[in-house]
Amino acid sequence: MTDSLFWTIEPGKPATTQVPQFADATEACAWLTSVHAELRAALHRHGALYVRGLPVHDVDDFAAVRDVLVPQRTPYREKATPRSSYGNDVYSSTDLPPNQPIRMHNENSYTLTFPGLLLFGCLTAPEEGGATPVADCREVLRRLPADLVERMRTAGWLLTRNYSEHISLDWRTAFATDQRADVEKYCADNLVSCAWDDDGALRTRQLRPGIIHHPETGEDVWFNHMAFWNSWSLDEEIREALQDEFGADGLPFETGLGDGKPLTRADVDAINAAYEGATLRRTWEPGDILLVDNVLATHGRDPFRGDRRIVVAMGEPVALADCRPTVAPAAREEQPA
Repeated sequence: MTDSLFWTIEPGKPATTQVPQFADATEACAWLTSVHAELRAALHRHGALYVRGLPVHDVDDFAAVRDVLVPQRTPYREKATPRSSYGNDVYSSTDLPPNQPIRMHNENSYTLTFPGLLLFGCLTAPEEGGATPVADCREVLRRLPADLVERMRTAGWLLTRNYSEHISLDWRTAFATDQRADVEKYCADNLVSCAWDDDGALRTRQLRPGIIHHPETGEDVWFNHMAFWNSWSLDEEIREALQDEFGADGLPFETGLGDGKPLTRADVDAINAAYEGATLRRTWEPGDILLVDNVLATHGRDPFRGDRRIVVAMGEPVALADCRPTVAPAAREEQPA
């Protein structure tokens, strides 16, 4: 069966196709194999694709679909959010409180190798909310102020992380080791500066390009976590409480542009507004899958009520060096006061 795919394009919603009815996941996977080239072509056009009606009932079904659509797997590096593993490289999307939204981001945009493809699957749809919104990074780039784009293009963005057992992830979880030497080697190999304080806490800094080119289409895209982890994106009460507790230099995450000039609230608001203007979302139904080109599209999570079981797999690793970055990645040491 090689029927051509028909994509429904509705305002505010990602490109969606309703698949034929299949007896089981094995039959569905055979069909997905037959339309694989057509799916990839559509993915390059739209950045993210919703596929509705597959017989994906459990983790094994999802893993079988993953092996067709995303056969080459990618590990989760420099972990930043908690996830549950279901085995076979299938994970929960993110284990954060349901009332907390997750802002738009490109997965692992701060690493030197990142997943080119993400696959989400709905095993249990939430009672209310809980969509996985997506935004085309080409459209986000078009919506941003020209001066901010030029600063990013020429200077890149800087990420500072403070690893703590009390908030966010500790370094043992983030780097999947309890040996400092392993962390130091990883950082040296991956252009990340690292420093330990007297209490054994870790601080890292890294400069990364925020605008890259898609390795296949060659298109410019806005690709980073800059607004996602900037303190101006936090609710005012939370930001002030964290700064009072940890100090302005001790936040779990902070970002800025590589030119050293601080980001203003207006800068971060403009980035978040560009994401919002480009955002598409669709309500999850059991069996739905969402295929995302991680370079062409960001993703996030809406708050929700009720049980929600969205699983995710990552694959098709992409090297930053193959994306013609506008700024060379580098470790960025602390500047002396």
